[in-house]
Amino acid sequence: MSIEISAIMTVSERPANAATVFGQYLEALAHLEQSAEIIVVLDGEYPGLKEEMQKTYTSDCSVGFHLIELGKWFGEAAALKAAFDIAVGDTVLTLPPYQQVDPNGLPDLLSALEDADVSIAVRSPRVDGSWNRAQARAFYWAIRVFAKANYEDLGCGVRAFKRHVLEEIPVYGDLHRFLPVLASQKGFRVSEVRLKQSKADAGTRVYRPGVYLRRLLDILTVFFLVRFTKKPLRFFGLIGVGTAAIGGIAFAWLLAERLFFGVGLADRPALLVSALFLAIGVQLVAVGLIGELIIFTHALSNKEFSIAEVVNRDKLPDDSSTEG
Repeated sequence: MSIEISAIMTVSERPANAATVFGQYLEALAHLEQSAEIIVVLDGEYPGLKEEMQKTYTSDCSVGFHLIELGKWFGEAAALKAAFDIAVGDTVLTLPPYQQVDPNGLPDLLSALEDADVSIAVRSPRVDGSWNRAQARAFYWAIRVFAKANYEDLGCGVRAFKRHVLEEIPVYGDLHRFLPVLASQKGFRVSEVRLKQSKADAGTRVYRPGVYLRRLLDILTVFFLVRFTKKPLRFFGLIGVGTAAIGGIAFAWLLAERLFFGVGLADRPALLVSALFLAIGVQLVAVGLIGELIIFTHALSNKEFSIAEVVNRDKLPDDSSTEG
């Protein structure tokens, strides 16, 4: 039997109840009308977890089961990539190793792919604490401002993709969190599906300061990828010209004071500051130009669009008939 749905569960964090959640996913996938497989990736060493999952999976289960154990912790994006490489289904479903939504809502998420290329779950109604919701509002405000993307719940890891979407979008670093944003930038249709939030997801989560800093840097990365990947000079050039202009105006003012008012320059720190602004501005513009050269060199191999449909492809004229 050919596999239609490949579900991927990556265990990179919060693995305490991963075996129990795995069993819930198995039961939900077994009740789907389509044939399915589940691929579990253990990102690092989790003593006893592999054995627990093997005990949970029964030989008479209609869902295929594969388990990948990475040699050490590489991060969730690497774990997802390892699973993508062996997944065979035309639909890829990503699932977190902890309870975020009711697994019985997965059919609704998959049904949304009839009119979209990507469907993402939105936990609704939210049952988690006010601190969690405050963090989420700040995160999504930053996404709207910097990436011009309006999504309700990018923090939910329950998502469904048509296979060709994942073949077009590189997954690395921590950008797996922003796959819907990157897919939308490529022209793929993204839909949001409201699923009931699990009560187990209601706990208050407070992260280390480094985690919040990394999230901010990730948002800035997405901002650059979405808006300036193909036009780096517009980003670096805008900042560089502005910086050089400030330095140039300050330097011109200092020079005018020296020539017309006899004010000395030797003991004025403003001269060094204006020269520094000029140098930084020129360097930023140079970085943008180098980026443009790199983009131009690889322009033929870079694809920045997706084709939704080709109508009457067989009726296009034959190239050979136009020769001569």
